[in-house]
Formats: sequence, structure tokens, C-alpha cells
Amino acid sequence: MRILRTDDSRFTDLPDFPYPPRFTDVGTGAPLRLHHVDHGPAAASPVVMLHGEHGWSYLYRHMIPLLADAGLRVLAPDLIGFGRSDKPASQRDYSFERHLGWLEQWLVKLDLKRITLVCQNRTSLLALALVMRQPQRFSRIITANAVIPSTKEDRQPSMSCLLQAFARYSPWFPVPQLIQLGTTRPLSRAELAAFDAPFPDDAHKAGARSFARVLRHHHQEELNRQRLWRFLENWQKPFITCFSDSDPGTRGGHIRLQRRVPGALGQPHVTLKGGHFLQEDAPDSFARVIIDACRPSLAA
Repeated sequence: MRILRTDDSRFTDLPDFPYPPRFTDVGTGAPLRLHHVDHGPAAASPVVMLHGEHGWSYLYRHMIPLLADAGLRVLAPDLIGFGRSDKPASQRDYSFERHLGWLEQWLVKLDLKRITLVCQNRTSLLALALVMRQPQRFSRIITANAVIPSTKEDRQPSMSCLLQAFARYSPWFPVPQLIQLGTTRPLSRAELAAFDAPFPDDAHKAGARSFARVLRHHHQEELNRQRLWRFLENWQKPFITCFSDSDPGTRGGHIRLQRRVPGALGQPHVTLKGGHFLQEDAPDSFARVIIDACRPSLAA
């Protein structure tokens, strides 16, 4: 496996992102460095915020200080292939199982407990699979525009195949512009450059290009999806859904989750103003949902 590492110089002076890098070795054989932000009181209950497709921990830059100021410890990892984490150079190096294993190793090595999990859209499949492996470490789940398919018909195969083919084969794969398509506010030139910082050239984009395939075609997908739904249908801890009012691709996804996950009953589910990335369009409101949900931990 050939490993690429984005030069540190590309991450200097990013707007609203003063956080020092922290790295954890994961994987077997030659280790991979997985980067994360860690901000807030070290003894406080952790909030793990997992970025969505194409993004990295920079996505949470407006929310991290709000949560830390409220007394929470915020951890925002970069998946392998994204952000400041190492990047295997071939799309064949990435699979759902490998992403899950790398993330689980990071979680266990940091020995995180009483976690509030915040996850985004299709990356929620990976995040919830992590909870299924380590349920005792998690206290609550907060999802942003998460749509968890339950049948083949739910997956809109034509559009999915089109997006997957574009990511895999297009000679032009503009990560910042893909982020911009998911927001209702215009990102500044500096913000667009920050989303592009992890990718000095196309060779560094194998993880980003492969992610749609990884999430939709992991080993025994149908069986794994059924196992995940069985797990969620027995999840009694708080489960909160946040959705956007201007993201047609995920509209209605909250209904199934609220009906089928016991922990969703009676929770303060919200629809916020914004597009696909609530972290960009409604960071204050989204942060408030997390802080309010964590009040029992803050009072303990």
C-alpha cells in the first residue's frame, strides 16, 4: 500500500481553524496516521463529530468553539484519506470494513467513553456501524441529514450510480465546489481553499473518490444493512435527528428514523434552515441542539 501524506504547509493560517494537529496510529503493518481535533476540557464528556463525504474536520470549525465554551470536549477526526490524515494512493485500498476498523482503533486507543456522536448524511452508515461495534462507549446519537436505506428501492440506484461513476472516473473532481453545492450560503475563497488543502493533486483524492462506492458496496451490504436496522430498533438511548429545509436529497429521511428507533421517541428533533451541510449554514443552531442534548452530562 502506497501512502501519501499532505504537507503540513497546506494547513497553515486556515480561517477559523487554529487547532493544533493530533495524530493516532491506526491500521496493521505500516501504521497510518489518523488526525483529529481535540478541543475543550479534557475531563469533560466527549462529543465526537464525524465529517461527511468530501469534507474533513474543518467542516466543524464554527461549532467546535461553541461546544467547548459550553464545557464539552470536542473531538473531530479526519477519516483516512481525508483532511490531515494519511491517504492510501489507490481507490482499491479503501473499503467500508477498513474505514470502520481504522475509526474503531482510533476510538479505542483514545479510550473514549460517554460519547455523544454527531454524524453527517451517508457517513452516518459508518458512524452507526461504529456504535454497533462499541455500544457501551456511546451515550447518545445526533444525526445531520442522515438517510439510512432499508431496502434496495430506497437507494435511488440511477442517481447513486451516476454520482459514483463521476467520483471514480471523472478527470475533474472539484472537492471545494462539491461542498459549495451542499450549502445555501456562498463560501469565501479562503474557505474553499481550506476544503481543498488536503488535496494538493488528484493522487491524494483516492479516498474522496472511492467513498461513495465504499458506503454503497461494502461486503454483504444487504445483510449488514439489516443488522444495522435490527441494532437501531433496539437502541434505547437518546437519538436525535436534525434535518435541513433545503436539502431535497435527504428530505423525509427523518420519518423512518423517528418511527423505528426507540431512542428517538420524545426527543427534540428539529428542521434547521440550510442545505446539505448544516455545519456551514446553521452552525449556531446545530451547536445549540448538541449542547442542549448534553446538558445531563454537563450537570453531572
